[in-house]
Amino acid sequence: MEFRVDRQALADAVAWAARTLPSRPALPVLAGLLIEASDGALSLAGFDYEVSAQAVLTGEDVTVTEPGRALVPGRLLAEIVRSLPPHDVDVALKGSEVVLTCGSAEFGLLPLPVEDYPALPEPPAHAGTVPGDLLAAAVAQVTPAAGRDDTLPMLTGVRLDIDGATMRMACTDRYRIAARELTWTPADPAFTAGVVVPARTLADTAKAIKPGAEVTLDLSGSGDVLIGVSGGGRSMTTRLLDDQFIDYRSRLTGTWTTTARVRVAPFIEAIKRVALVTERNTPVRLAFTPGEVRVRAASGDNARANESLPALLDGDDIDIAFSPQYLLDGLAGVDTEFARLQCTAPTKAALLSAVPDKTDDDHATDTGEDTGFRYLAMPVRI
Repeated sequence: MEFRVDRQALADAVAWAARTLPSRPALPVLAGLLIEASDGALSLAGFDYEVSAQAVLTGEDVTVTEPGRALVPGRLLAEIVRSLPPHDVDVALKGSEVVLTCGSAEFGLLPLPVEDYPALPEPPAHAGTVPGDLLAAAVAQVTPAAGRDDTLPMLTGVRLDIDGATMRMACTDRYRIAARELTWTPADPAFTAGVVVPARTLADTAKAIKPGAEVTLDLSGSGDVLIGVSGGGRSMTTRLLDDQFIDYRSRLTGTWTTTARVRVAPFIEAIKRVALVTERNTPVRLAFTPGEVRVRAASGDNARANESLPALLDGDDIDIAFSPQYLLDGLAGVDTEFARLQCTAPTKAALLSAVPDKTDDDHATDTGEDTGFRYLAMPVRI
């Protein structure tokens, strides 16, 4: 095995493939990155029996002199490649070493037994495509609401529901629900599926896909145990979680007695400032009255904060409290100038959504339309 590769392209590929490397591998070979060089292509892959990640380099980025394969310590390779000077990297299997040469720097790595490395899983059938930037934005909107308790696996996942050209994503930790609806391009217009994907894996993958890349989803739609995501020369597979999930869609609709609209950027800044006086589990209170929202918090007798912002109110006045981080997570998913908050009572869940951007005159009326992002949060009793 012998090849020359662009240093930055190699660093990006190694970083992608090394994402799956376990800190405590069940088998020593699972700590390795599999390097495969063939005519005109270089593949780097990692696998831990749950998640696989593979990067493929072609074209001007790589020149293969001698095809071959080797398994090298993955974390060490990642650290070495990050530290290399900005020159092309020559890699060759020489005797019992894999030798990396970059400028005047040379490293020799003792390879792991490649014959013991498990075969990478084959992804399911091709299901369709979605723009990478759209997928990354949608995943970033919903995953903050995913649970962190591994004893409840369903709550640590993203529920992915597909019905033809409509894709829906949702996460919940029991105290809030974040959901996003978007349009994608299915290979079969009648395709349907409902699966739960590990949220952390999907979030890492979506962020790492090259900007502007078209992303392919591999999913058969029935009896799936794996999902595949690929785009821009990067691909991954991950085992799916149990597909049991709450009926989140029915909880995102209702009859609201109060609807408030407020500019997102100053609202976020006000919450952050007021939250400076809060302690753990201390909520931020929002008092909506005609033309105004008052944001306030207090930490016993030690400190208090109070700030008012313009707001448009339809319906009853309301004084409602939330965890400041829950509010900020929801507002981070609003990518328009105005956010809409709909409530019924200080003890009932409230719905946050994005008001589609319009002309200034159009903001005088609220048609109830949204951008496909909805965030339901339980208030804190006060």
